[in-house]
Amino acid sequence: MPKKTWVPFDLLEAFMVDTFKAIGVPENDARICADVLITSDKRGIDSHGTGRLKSIYYDRIVKQKIQQPVTEIEIVRDIAATAVIDGHHGMGMVISKRCMEMAIEKARTYGLGMVVARNSTHYGFAAYYPIMACNAGMIGLTGTNARPSIAPTFGVENMLGTNPMVFGIPTDEGFPFTNDYATSIIQRGKIEQYAREGKDCPPGLVIGRDGKTKTDSVQILKDLVTGEAALAPIGGIGEETGGYKGYGFATVVELLSATLQQGAFLKQLSGLADDGSRRPYALGHFFLAIDIEHFCDLADFKKTAGDILRELRASQKAPGAERIYTCGEKENLAELARKDKGAPIDEALQKQLIQIRDEQNLIQYKFPFEA
Repeated sequence: MPKKTWVPFDLLEAFMVDTFKAIGVPENDARICADVLITSDKRGIDSHGTGRLKSIYYDRIVKQKIQQPVTEIEIVRDIAATAVIDGHHGMGMVISKRCMEMAIEKARTYGLGMVVARNSTHYGFAAYYPIMACNAGMIGLTGTNARPSIAPTFGVENMLGTNPMVFGIPTDEGFPFTNDYATSIIQRGKIEQYAREGKDCPPGLVIGRDGKTKTDSVQILKDLVTGEAALAPIGGIGEETGGYKGYGFATVVELLSATLQQGAFLKQLSGLADDGSRRPYALGHFFLAIDIEHFCDLADFKKTAGDILRELRASQKAPGAERIYTCGEKENLAELARKDKGAPIDEALQKQLIQIRDEQNLIQYKFPFEA
């Protein structure tokens, strides 16, 4: 098989829908889950797209049995502009889409709407939900805790998740400002991608129990599970380059993800019981929608936001730099470039897709890399 093959989005999305349906996810929910994953691929975020289908969703439902394919959403509290949701370990994308829908509905009435979720699962690439708010003429914000990965500054034990805090802000440019990234320098999905491609992780991004950096991507993934490795927060190891700032932001996300909904946090999110057996991750998320029309005219807001971003991109470039980007721009360019090409599927991922197809008897699918 070739090392990497471009596969049409329509084919991948249809396959993911049928995969989710085959393992018990209702059709409407399956379409939501597949849409989140394929949208990530379209935006060039390969670490959170099709590459996560098997390891994060399929295996957790079919092999490990720690995630429920049928999502039961319970509204625990619903008071004015706020709500608390219990997802009962169902599909994180389904839970999260409903949460942001509720936040948007509340924001139309109150100007602000905030919904938090407990007992959820991995919700895909985070910007999906703030973009929902942007499409509704609002500012969107989301964050989620995750299984322990980041070590506190001056520590070597993985305590905090990669804990993204993501904003979506509409502009007049045809695509929103979105700052979709973890509060660690690198996140597991990228290391998984390095491992699939046979690449080492760059030094300085992962710290071992001995305080030294680690670079073997395959070993890092194992060591993150056993606690022998931890990710460095944004800013790096120690304080000299500002690692305490990433550590602080990761802690903010942990606090907002766990305290408002009174859910699990830190080591409780390891996915392992005391006897070493697998258990649900019980993640927490928060979603905020801000209705711009409660503050100013939406068109005026978009124009000002666009002017700010255009002035940033037009500022003086560093010697040798071709251009300056603003958040969300590269994803938009990737979406334009990939529109007719599809997603790049590497050799390891090709094997995963074939394995899923064969195990679920989805014989109607034949992939371009099999030709």
